Amino acid sequence: MKNLLSGSSQNMPRHGATLLQFLVLGLFCLFLVRLWYLQIHLGPVFTEKSRNNQLRIEYLFAPRGFLRDRNGELLAVNEPAFALGLVREDCDDIPATLAKVSELTDIPLERLQEIYARNKPKVKSFEPLVLVPDLNFETIAKIEGMSVRWPGLEILSRTRRKYNYGHLLSHVLGYVSEANESEMQADPTLSLGDFVGKQGLENRLDSRLRGAKGKRLIEVDVTGRRLSEEQQGEPKAGEEVFLSIDLGLQQLGHKMLEGKSGAVIVMDPDSGEVHALVSEPSYDSNMFTNGLSSAQWAQLRDDPLHPLQNRATQSVYPPGSVFKLIIAAAGLHYGVVDPKDTVTCTGEVALGSHVFRCWKHSGHGTVDMRRALVESCDVYFYRLGMKLGVDRMSAFAKACGFGSPTGIDLPHEKGGLIASREWKLKRFGVRWTKGEDLNMSIGQGYTVTSPLQVARYIAAVLNGGKLLKPSLIKGEPATVTGQIPLTPQQAELVKQAMVATVEDPRGTCHRVLTPGVVVGAKTGSAQVVRLTEELRRMGDSVPYKYRDHAWMAGFGEQGGKRYVVVAMVEHGMHGASGAGPVVKAMLNALFLGKRELPPQDIAGAESPAESPAARLEAVETQFPEPPQPMPPSFGGDRPAQEPLRPGPSEQEAPQ
Repeated sequence: MKNLLSGSSQNMPRHGATLLQFLVLGLFCLFLVRLWYLQIHLGPVFTEKSRNNQLRIEYLFAPRGFLRDRNGELLAVNEPAFALGLVREDCDDIPATLAKVSELTDIPLERLQEIYARNKPKVKSFEPLVLVPDLNFETIAKIEGMSVRWPGLEILSRTRRKYNYGHLLSHVLGYVSEANESEMQADPTLSLGDFVGKQGLENRLDSRLRGAKGKRLIEVDVTGRRLSEEQQGEPKAGEEVFLSIDLGLQQLGHKMLEGKSGAVIVMDPDSGEVHALVSEPSYDSNMFTNGLSSAQWAQLRDDPLHPLQNRATQSVYPPGSVFKLIIAAAGLHYGVVDPKDTVTCTGEVALGSHVFRCWKHSGHGTVDMRRALVESCDVYFYRLGMKLGVDRMSAFAKACGFGSPTGIDLPHEKGGLIASREWKLKRFGVRWTKGEDLNMSIGQGYTVTSPLQVARYIAAVLNGGKLLKPSLIKGEPATVTGQIPLTPQQAELVKQAMVATVEDPRGTCHRVLTPGVVVGAKTGSAQVVRLTEELRRMGDSVPYKYRDHAWMAGFGEQGGKRYVVVAMVEHGMHGASGAGPVVKAMLNALFLGKRELPPQDIAGAESPAESPAARLEAVETQFPEPPQPMPPSFGGDRPAQEPLRPGPSEQEAPQ
């Protein structure tokens, strides 16, 4: 018993005490490291989270810059608008809230759920997630009236784009719409609900027009009630831009094309500024900023007249006899013809087993280059085309800017097509033929151009050969993109032939003669189908969609001012009567100050009374085998499977 109670038996083992001490020390060090990690290493992170719970960031939308015409008329402005946002942190029942929003706005619940799911990762829980970008006042009143029952819904104030002339300038200005995912990824300054330019100048000038958003810090309590506000940056309005467009000329061009499809361009040949760029039919740009429904979009997309297409820059057409101005210049440049050389036109040219006819079946008799342009003699240019050959015609046309975009500040511009031996072999797997030289010489076959390309070429003939980038901004420095290969003397010969085409009573452009103004022009009637005997017998009663396109390209000079005017009317039949009245009206406005519509008999009596949409519904049963279309007017550079067969290319006569 004594041994059991001895002091030595009650001492704790030394190694056990040491282990306990190390265990306590280890735990202390672990807590110390954890404390350092949370307080020091992650301190800024938690501080930011704490501030985010206390402070909310509200972005202030900057007003988009105004767009004005060259005389200061407002074209695009801003008006108050309201969006609906959802603050997830304040919302007790998100599914029920989305269902209520669907009920109030008539937006399908599936659509709202898709918007919410797609944008949730991009927006912080205390920031409003935009569900509806545009609300009317009736819906705003309903939401505000039940805000207590549906916490988390927030009305956001912003501006909305308004176009004062929605239809008139839709192809020039374009429109704005909510930024999509790819646009936000490409531009870090964009956030959910921002509006960006989608088409036209709104797209090309977006960075100048958008401005910079401001920021406001709002202090809130645990219930979300605002306690104080602090402005951290004022919104900076976008730049105000003056366009080169003259609103009055633009209005006149649209009136002249009312009920038709086509384009009108007025251009300063020395500066490259475009004073009018008209494309008809058009659409209302406000439809997109106000929110386009699926039905409205389907109607625009499926319209047989393609109102979304900018016919001045995005549509390409056979140029017809307007192209003779390029072929004549090519003959001068390569020295294969003297302007005084004559050709006898009997009304046709035989090539192998084919006969290529002149538009004037009885022939023009003996013609030189000047008279061939004045009266648009096909036979003269058939023979000139055979001398030049496709290689030289193609190279010269490309040097004059055809076959490539002009560079105008509008998206999706088409470059047209100037065919070559190599192109045809690659495209169809067959060689170029001699007959195709003749077709090319009168602007038919595979050749397709845009109205803007024709305007730029005429401008180069006038300004010393400079190919200018067409400009839509007033005062923008002229940009030279090339030089046409003509000497001043050769360019003057082409110009004077255009003047004679107007002043000579036999000229195909005599109807645009304007007292006191030096006017030069060239007409063109471009076939869109191969003319069958049945179509020839129908004459001017041929169905709308089988009619020739009507061209007139010209200029006017007076008192140091000069302008290029180009008009193209789809299926307008004859250049003189279809496009001539449009050019005449624009010249009267530019030099005589007459901006009213001309009398009906001058405006072209051959235009049918029914609408273009109705004319497109021509009875197909009249043609057991519908004529094969020529190169398409819409969508680029792919022509028909075969070139135009021999047949009349011009149906013009002095008016």
